[in-house]
Amino acid sequence: MTEQTVDGAGRDTGKVALVTGGSRGIGYGIAEALVARGDRVCITGRNEEALKEAVERLGSERAMGVAGKAHDLDHQAAVVERVMEAYGRIDHLVNNAGTNPVFGPMAELDLAVARKVFETNVISALGFAQRTWAAWQQDNGGTIVNVASIAGLSASPFIGAYGMSKAAMINLTQQLAHEFAPKVRVNSVAPAVVKTKFAAALYEGREAEAAARYPMGRLGAPEDVAGATRFLTSDEAAWITGQTLTLDGGLFLNAGVE
Repeated sequence: MTEQTVDGAGRDTGKVALVTGGSRGIGYGIAEALVARGDRVCITGRNEEALKEAVERLGSERAMGVAGKAHDLDHQAAVVERVMEAYGRIDHLVNNAGTNPVFGPMAELDLAVARKVFETNVISALGFAQRTWAAWQQDNGGTIVNVASIAGLSASPFIGAYGMSKAAMINLTQQLAHEFAPKVRVNSVAPAVVKTKFAAALYEGREAEAAARYPMGRLGAPEDVAGATRFLTSDEAAWITGQTLTLDGGLFLNAGVE
């Protein structure tokens, strides 16, 4: 089996990661970083063709994909079953699958849409956590990283449903960290605007203006989230659990600054 090169040395960690919503953007960046570390990775996504292309880029000797909707219970069961059949373990779970289908004030929010957002962004994360816990982590340990957002840390005008769901995900992180300790460490990352297709409406056509709000002078990139996730799933983070790492390019430093 071909080994990935990590820091110039061939290496196979023997570990396996499951990354939901991994066919593009932040999820793909995370999967790429974990494959480069030497992990084997399963990615999920709704679009089967996009998923196949992502697996090819990652390398089929190191990656596999299972298409489906994150909130679908049968899909969740099938993913965990296939990973266990293919690799025999699930050391790391990265809950990245998410949706943000509505833009507008909370007073006009369609409650059916709000339920859909929570089903995809929160309930699916809990479902995958339950299944990976039962299949492997309960007896063998591991890590979970939930991809939240700074929208869950403060008011998020016009994307309130998304913000509520990410706040719930941050609390879910704390609940799971408490219940799954000491076997499993559970943390979350909370990115600001990252340059992906998912977030394009927040910066497209005015990127310079959007980036000017950040002390670091730029928007985030998938690699920024991937690096943090790689750290939180590593032994270097062995005493970190129940935490939310804010990845905002210094944006919150401007709070209250005229």
